[in-house]
Amino acid sequence: MKDCTQCGKCCTKYSDGGLSATDSEIDMWQLFRPDIAEYVKNGLIWMNPQSGKQLTLCPFLRKVPEQEIYTCDIYYDRPDDCKFYPVTIKQMISDECEMLEADDLKHPDQAQRSLDKLMADSRPPFKNHK
Repeated sequence: MKDCTQCGKCCTKYSDGGLSATDSEIDMWQLFRPDIAEYVKNGLIWMNPQSGKQLTLCPFLRKVPEQEIYTCDIYYDRPDDCKFYPVTIKQMISDECEMLEADDLKHPDQAQRSLDKLMADSRPPFKNHK
């Protein structure tokens, strides 16, 4: 498995209503990051502060000019949904994640174990693999 290439596929795929935040994350943003909290409405994240409608992209996602990579303006304060991604190899395949290599596709159980090890600082291991 390769290191993350910052291709942004995960962020662009899920930032339009596919993400959630816990009450404690929202409370933390309200206290310490009002710039993030203004994009929360009725417990939903990445809502337009003016219209109240769902944004099509996370407002904190930035494409690096003249490159095909993305950065996150709230990386250290991003929702757990973002921190935990990717969870499964199946999800990575569906999202066309650029971290996957041919060997990962041939041996998905081993790839899942490698992914769990790689993500150990961010989330618990995925339990439904061999």
